Amino acid sequence: MTFQEFLYSRIRSFGHAFRGWWYVLKTQHNAWIHALVAILVFIAAFWLKLPARDWAVLILTVTMVFAAEFVNTAIEAVVDLASPVHHPLAKVGKDVGAAAVLIAALAAILIGLLILGPPLWIKVSGWLGV
Repeated sequence: MTFQEFLYSRIRSFGHAFRGWWYVLKTQHNAWIHALVAILVFIAAFWLKLPARDWAVLILTVTMVFAAEFVNTAIEAVVDLASPVHHPLAKVGKDVGAAAVLIAALAAILIGLLILGPPLWIKVSGWLGV
């Protein structure tokens, strides 16, 4: 394989990945909710002037939620292809994928509260004179 062929195959791989990303955003309403919450979290982190380590944890947490959502969407597509009729095991596969997203989202909420909560409370309580 020449360097040019290698480079072209990497570019194609990125194209496939971006098409998958776009598919999730087009078809999965929860992905839009995750995106909105992530934007709000990043705005709050910027406003609170969080240190780099907190930013790193928040970025990893948001990434974990999106990765779970993307894998869940892939599982759903493959299950629908393999089992176009309703089957109990197909339901298990889809339910477990959805549970993975739920666990990631709940963990993200907890991490967000732990990281954003204290500095946010300090700012808000200063305004309220508490």
